[in-house]
Amino acid sequence: MSDIAALLQRLSHFVKAESETQYQTLVDQWSRPLNERVARGWAIEGISFDSSKGKYLRLRCTANDSRFREGDTLVLHRSNPQDPNALHVELQYDGGNELEVSLIKGNEIFLQEHPTGWVADQDWFDSSPFYLSALDAVADTQRGRSIILPLLQGKLIPRLDPARHERVAELLKETELNYSQVEAVSESYAADLLHLIQGPPGTGKTLVLAHLVKLLIQDGQRILVTALTHRAINNALNKINKLDENIPVCKIGTSTSADDLLPENYRSFNSIPSEMLKDGYVIGATPFSTQTKRLRGVEFDVVLFDEASQVTLPLAIMGMLAGSKFIFIGDENQLPPISVLGSAKKPPDSIFTYLAGRGNATMLDTTYRLNDMLTAWPSETFYDGLLLSNEETSSKRLKLSTTIATLWDDVLEPERPAVFVDLCHRNTTVRSQTEADVVVSLIQALLKRGLSPDEIGVVVPYRAQSRLIRSLLRRSLSDEKILRKLVVDTVERMQGQEREVIMVSFTTASPVFATQVADFLFQPQRLNVAVTRPRNKLILVGSHHLFDAEPASAEEAKPFALMRSLIAACDQITIPDGHLR
Repeated sequence: MSDIAALLQRLSHFVKAESETQYQTLVDQWSRPLNERVARGWAIEGISFDSSKGKYLRLRCTANDSRFREGDTLVLHRSNPQDPNALHVELQYDGGNELEVSLIKGNEIFLQEHPTGWVADQDWFDSSPFYLSALDAVADTQRGRSIILPLLQGKLIPRLDPARHERVAELLKETELNYSQVEAVSESYAADLLHLIQGPPGTGKTLVLAHLVKLLIQDGQRILVTALTHRAINNALNKINKLDENIPVCKIGTSTSADDLLPENYRSFNSIPSEMLKDGYVIGATPFSTQTKRLRGVEFDVVLFDEASQVTLPLAIMGMLAGSKFIFIGDENQLPPISVLGSAKKPPDSIFTYLAGRGNATMLDTTYRLNDMLTAWPSETFYDGLLLSNEETSSKRLKLSTTIATLWDDVLEPERPAVFVDLCHRNTTVRSQTEADVVVSLIQALLKRGLSPDEIGVVVPYRAQSRLIRSLLRRSLSDEKILRKLVVDTVERMQGQEREVIMVSFTTASPVFATQVADFLFQPQRLNVAVTRPRNKLILVGSHHLFDAEPASAEEAKPFALMRSLIAACDQITIPDGHLR
């Protein structure tokens, strides 16, 4: 069997196995008694219909301790998740006892006729046919056989046109781009088939993307901007629009995924006004759109993947089939693919990781987010000391009102950009009341000292801890506007975001449990993402008992060593157990 045939067989097997595993896991979950599903956070009971507006439905419930979060797909039913009358929805807003969802499939009238007694469970969408179709196409088409597969196998070597590189590099010297950004744009522009741009946190990868797109548009190129998430696509299109509002740019997709989008959104390629398509243009869409009537059969000159470190090979192939040149922007030191095809314990390599190390990549080396002290640990740990803080950003510190004193002023001290608050508690796993209480108290202190709520973010490893913190915030802060601006979420949802202050609640204080989940809790990419969200202040909240574990091997000890090095890079403030009560 040839190398290419073996690769395709491996990918096909992975897609099928993961799809089957994901479906069976959900069916097993649905089969559990309702009280167990509710107790585990897998379901919400006692849901009633409130009102509707278009495809948006407002719902109410008496209690909500679920693990659900905005963006999840749910199935609304009265007793059986597989009932033909069930409604399939996407959760748009979770306000505890108030929910807002958008209707994907189902009859709203049935909900109105029976307004009470509904249950929400996790839903599932089988995406495997899209992946398998793309794998068949890449094996059967000329583009797949002559370009995509040889590129993936390293048998087709990308080339740079020196004249194009030199011309564009000289042109970009007149822009706000730094040297590494100029090189990234110039080399991507001059590449004939493929280039990678590594963008560590805060290095302006979206700005680089926008400048590259502008140059390609001037050449009359047709560009597809794609990514795993709608948020990433929207961010990229918005940046392009802000850089030059004359660039013809739009998005293809549903209106519910375009709430924060500046350019126009259309349901399909055929809906785009013809005058926009006369010369070069930019279309943003997920790779799945290329497999449906939204974009099927539409060809592009360049396919540009953002957040490519989260894109699996099958998903990348799906998008690559629409173009002839490919630019991947990502960072293998940030989150890898996460449950895209299922629930594998070890995620597959991303397309970015798969292609990295072949010599056709540029690293952005200046962060405009992190001050000097917050840059030091991730730079040395993940980027060989090459990541530096921009001169202006380097000396910045948190600015707070000095007229109000709080119990947490030592923790909030601006000259301590990174602090570990050791609460000394024990034996917690996926929820910690002690840490949640402290996080809420710290938020209140920051608000009192004049920090805007939209400059505060909390990162947690588990949805249960996120739910607990948000419920405490609702009790302590009555202003709904403030609550909506505060961000409390898992690492996966925080990638790509930044705040003035970031708190990380490690939650786990059981060494036995920590050993069991070390690959997840201390995963290097997760830690890197978590601690690189703040601009000027990082507050780690946890317990030293997290490190009391005795790993059985040197390999098991590595995650704990990484975590200890992070704590050692912070100022440490110890609050003995019981002193908070």
